[in-house]
Amino acid sequence: MAYARALLKLSGEALMGNQGYGIDPEIVSAIAADVAKVVATGTQLAIVVGGGNIFRGLKGSAAGMDRATADYVGMLATVMNAITLQDGLERAGIATRVQTAIEMQEVAEPYIRRRAMRHLEKGRVVVFGAGCGNPFFTTDTTAALRAAEISADVVFKATKVDGVYDKDPHQFPDAVRYDSLTFQQVLSGELAVMDSTAIALCKDNNIPIVVFNLFEPGNIGRAVAGEPIGSRISN
Repeated sequence: MAYARALLKLSGEALMGNQGYGIDPEIVSAIAADVAKVVATGTQLAIVVGGGNIFRGLKGSAAGMDRATADYVGMLATVMNAITLQDGLERAGIATRVQTAIEMQEVAEPYIRRRAMRHLEKGRVVVFGAGCGNPFFTTDTTAALRAAEISADVVFKATKVDGVYDKDPHQFPDAVRYDSLTFQQVLSGELAVMDSTAIALCKDNNIPIVVFNLFEPGNIGRAVAGEPIGSRISN
C-alpha cells in the first residue's frame, strides 16, 4: 500500500445515497466492505464523517437559528452517522471505535489523541464524530486537523464526483477535471474542494488530499494503493 496511515473524509450526503434524507443501509454496507478490504492490507484508517444528510449548521443558521446553536446540532448529527458507520463496519468484521469531540460516554469514547493512535496501531478503525467540538468549523476542517494530529500520510475526500473540476460538472458539461493541482491553486482559484481553513491546514502540514468518487466500488482500496484515481492536491 502507498500509505501506512490514512484519513477518510465522508460527507453526510454520501451516506444517504439517492434518498432525500437520512441514511441508506446499502451505502453503509458498501462503504464497510471497501474499508474492510483496506484494513486487511494493514493500512491504518481513521474516518471523519459529516452530518449534512440529517442537519446542516449553515442551513439552520440561514433559516434564523443562532449560528453556534445550529453548528452544535450539526455536530450531534455527525455522531448519529458515526455510530451507524461503526455498526456497519463491525458487521463487516472490522473492530471500530467512535471518538467524539463532545463527550457522550454512553455511546462513544471522548476524543483523546493518544488513545486514537493506539487504536489505529492495533488495527482498529477510528471514526471521529462531533466535528472538532467547536462551532464555526466544518467537518472538512476537522478532517484536516485530525489528520495532522494522528500523523496521517494523506486525506481522502470521498465524494459524489470523480475529482476536482474548474466548475460544477453537474451544471456545466464542459467542466474540466484536474488530475493534480497544488494547494495554492485551490486557494487562489477558490475551487470548491474543501473550505479554505482545511486546505490551509493540509498545506501547512504537507498532507496531500486525494478527491475521488466514493460510489465506484473498490475506489477506497485503489486510492490507498496509490493508483491514479480522482484528483490529487499537494505542495
